Amino acid sequence: MTTVQPPPLSLTLETRDHAVVVRVRGDLDYAGHDEFLHTVTTLLARRHAARHPVRELRLDFSALDGVDSSGLSALLRIRRSTDEAGIALHLDERPPALERLLEVTGTLELLTAPPVPPAAGRRPVGS
Repeated sequence: MTTVQPPPLSLTLETRDHAVVVRVRGDLDYAGHDEFLHTVTTLLARRHAARHPVRELRLDFSALDGVDSSGLSALLRIRRSTDEAGIALHLDERPPALERLLEVTGTLELLTAPPVPPAAGRRPVGS
């Protein structure tokens, strides 16, 4: 019997002035969600401290193969971080599996809504 291993998670980062694009390839699941979350939050923290801080985070899922509850959890944590920093979050090129997961869990509107203004007294990402 042959065991097929899922493709590993691969992240490609691109910065444009005040925007960051993260292209996600493979499975956003238990095996890769920590790497995804760490990469994105570290990038946001570094760019927040830079001369041209991030105003927009675009997650490109055109090459996403699968997603599970761990991946969803990472997305929700990223949303919280972007809201705290006043950064717009965009989930681009969502494949049907991701779209379905967001709809079934009731998180589609939350993750695709305009950014929530930072609350007074909250610290930005990386502070």
